[in-house]
Amino acid sequence: MATNANRYSKLIENIFLRYYKEGLREVAFKREDLVTAAAKLGVELPKNLGDIVYSFRYRAALPKAIRKRAPEGLEWVIRPTGQAKYKFSLTAMPRILPNTLLAETKIPDATPGIISKYSFNDEQGLLTKLRYNRLIDIFTGITCYSLQNHLRTTVPEMGQVETDEIYVGVDQRGAQYVFPVQAKGGTDQLGIVQIEQDFGLCATKFPQLVCRPIAAQFIERNLIALFAFEEGESGIAISDEKHYRLVPPEQMTDEDLINYRKRAFKIT
Repeated sequence: MATNANRYSKLIENIFLRYYKEGLREVAFKREDLVTAAAKLGVELPKNLGDIVYSFRYRAALPKAIRKRAPEGLEWVIRPTGQAKYKFSLTAMPRILPNTLLAETKIPDATPGIISKYSFNDEQGLLTKLRYNRLIDIFTGITCYSLQNHLRTTVPEMGQVETDEIYVGVDQRGAQYVFPVQAKGGTDQLGIVQIEQDFGLCATKFPQLVCRPIAAQFIERNLIALFAFEEGESGIAISDEKHYRLVPPEQMTDEDLINYRKRAFKIT
């Protein structure tokens, strides 16, 4: 039996090539097309059909036969368009990757010892570190509160979406914010489609609040990259990125504190 990667690649490639025509920038398909493709290719389907699409959205690269049909400077991603509906779509920023040249900021680690001992280097472990260390507050400069974990809801023209955690916050002027947080640990990667969904979620469920989607990624076990996003005329862009290293308090040196005082103070 072929591995999951081979099976999934054969299925998704078959669907794309069935509907693609030269020059198209979007290629629509439905979840039921996976069943049709599997029957045609003689490929066994997984119990969870959604895992095929999830794999190419957050873990694996699309097959070469799909990637080579993207114009220079663009790549194909899979976007949701409704209940069990999707489309291949071209974008200039498919994956969100930490800037390896960005300076780190040390933060005294406030994670309880027993939590650190038993937590994993996965999404839940990352969300836990964000919470105990108030990293969303530190990153945004806004007083934030965790509202809900794993909010799953429906957004018009997108279908079902899920956000890893929702924070709400208030700034010094009294303005109120909503921060949908997407977190990725292990080998999973952050994708721009998740941020698009978070903007859609904010517009649908929290229209009265200022929306600031945030993405979090483990670089190392105690080194965390945080990204903030904004919408502009050219689409979604990264408006801020910071790297925070959680360290024992005794590892914070006087030199560290002097360097941090020299940095420009900025309120988001």
